[in-house]
Amino acid sequence: MKLLGFTAALVMTTGAAMADMSVKLGGGWDGRKVPAGQHCRLHGGNGATPPMRVTGVPQGARWIVADYNDKSYKPLSQNGGHGRIAYPVKGATTDLPPLPGMTARLPGGAKVVKAARGTGKYASPGYLPPCSGGKGNRYTVDLRAVNANGKTLAMIRNVDIGRY
Repeated sequence: MKLLGFTAALVMTTGAAMADMSVKLGGGWDGRKVPAGQHCRLHGGNGATPPMRVTGVPQGARWIVADYNDKSYKPLSQNGGHGRIAYPVKGATTDLPPLPGMTARLPGGAKVVKAARGTGKYASPGYLPPCSGGKGNRYTVDLRAVNANGKTLAMIRNVDIGRY
């Protein structure tokens, strides 16, 4: 009997850890086109990260780490080329608020893990909003739920946030 109880508990724990995480964009972001004004200052915008609702966040997650990328520009196309931001987890459903670009000072307990890799006039101490000048570049985000030790518990890759 004890063995059966242990097995059932193990299956439930494994199932909870394997929960499918999903994300929904908000605030006018539709994954097809970057909303007006949400691009970089170099092109007349004042962009912020897209607000997102993440569901299915696994138990034990402490942070949602977001890698923002420009898939059309190879030097910034992966591993947070436009910045890596950590948002505190608030439960199985966590809302990631819009965070300002071009700054390392973020509200709500969010933290810059890695600044954008842009250089010169494209340098940013945090998130670099879409900055292609309207050439139709494809911007994405990769999301990872991580525990207090930094172990990835779940991941969503290549979420289209829009073209600019």
